[in-house]
Amino acid sequence: MKIYTKTGDDGTTGLFGGSRVKKNDNRLEAYGTLDELNAHIGLIRSSKWDNEILLLLLMIQKNLFNIGAVLASDENGKKITGDIGCSEEDIIKLEEAIDLYEQKLPELKKFILPGGNQLASHCHVARTVCRRAERRVIEISSDIELPINSLEFINRLSDFLFVLSRKVTNDNNLEETFWISK
Repeated sequence: MKIYTKTGDDGTTGLFGGSRVKKNDNRLEAYGTLDELNAHIGLIRSSKWDNEILLLLLMIQKNLFNIGAVLASDENGKKITGDIGCSEEDIIKLEEAIDLYEQKLPELKKFILPGGNQLASHCHVARTVCRRAERRVIEISSDIELPINSLEFINRLSDFLFVLSRKVTNDNNLEETFWISK
C-alpha cells in the first residue's frame, strides 16, 4: 500500500467512514493536535524510565490514538469504531500517578519556568500541546459527539505532564527556576 493517494491534493482529506472534509476543518485541527501530542509523548517515552512509567506513557498514547480515531470518523466510521474513548480506570491511573509523584516533590508556592533539563523541557512542551489539544477538542464539542471521558482524560493528562516535568527535575537533583516578575 502506498503512503500517498493523491486524493488530498485538492485540500481535502478523508474521514474514517468515507466522507471528505477540508484540511483546515476544526475537526482535523483537534485530532491533528492530539497526534502532535502523541508524538511528543513518544519522544518522552523514548527516554530511560522505570517500567511503571513506561506502561503509563504507553496507556496515554493508546488513549490519545483512540480519541483521535473517533474524532477522525464520520457517522459511518463510528459504526465501526464505536466509542473507544477513555476508561474511568485510565483517568484514575493518571490521578494516582499525579498524587504519588506530587507527594515526593517540594511544595509548589510559586510559578515555575519550563526547563530543568531536556527531558523535563519535553514534558513541559507536551503539557502545552496538551492544553492546546484540549482547547481544540472543546471547540468542536458542540458539533461532534466526543469520545467517552475524553475531556477529563486530556485535562488530567496536562496535570500529569506538569508533575512529571517536576519529577524529572527533582530526580536529577536540579533546581526549579521560579518566575519573578522583575
